[in-house]
Amino acid sequence: MNYVNTQAMQSSVDPGKQTRPKPRNRNRFRVLGFSRRASRSSFPLSNMPSGSVVLAAELPPFAGGWGTSPDLVRYCLYGLAACFAAVLMATASGEGVQLSGVKVTVRNWMDLRKQMGLGDGNIMEKIKFSVQAEGAAPDQLEKTAALAKERCPGAECLTRSIPLEVELGI
Repeated sequence: MNYVNTQAMQSSVDPGKQTRPKPRNRNRFRVLGFSRRASRSSFPLSNMPSGSVVLAAELPPFAGGWGTSPDLVRYCLYGLAACFAAVLMATASGEGVQLSGVKVTVRNWMDLRKQMGLGDGNIMEKIKFSVQAEGAAPDQLEKTAALAKERCPGAECLTRSIPLEVELGI
């Protein structure tokens, strides 16, 4: 349902218990450094024929980038919107809500003075999703979107204070 493997989703949770998977370090990858004007990262993907995918990113041109790769905030926002959309579809499937024509648009408001060493306010002032979907009554979609916002790992990364450590000399 909703392009979600509901069988796999259901089998990962014991319906009789509130089981919690063990914490794990799932997303470890290395930025390979800057070359040819962009940083490059190789992500291992077990389901890809090549075994990995390489992504490139750089600063936007106004901040010193060359305009040859997506800027870093676009990747962040894409990941956030894609995560929210996937969780929305999975949540709808789990609730028995059939959705079609789902579109999630992400917008952000930024003040770049801190990044440029010219201020100390928040860089990211606000992020907003606009959700369009067919197949559900407005109250069903509102409930499903609220649950998706609550359950979305990407949204949690940006809205909850999570300790960030920087370790030198690896």
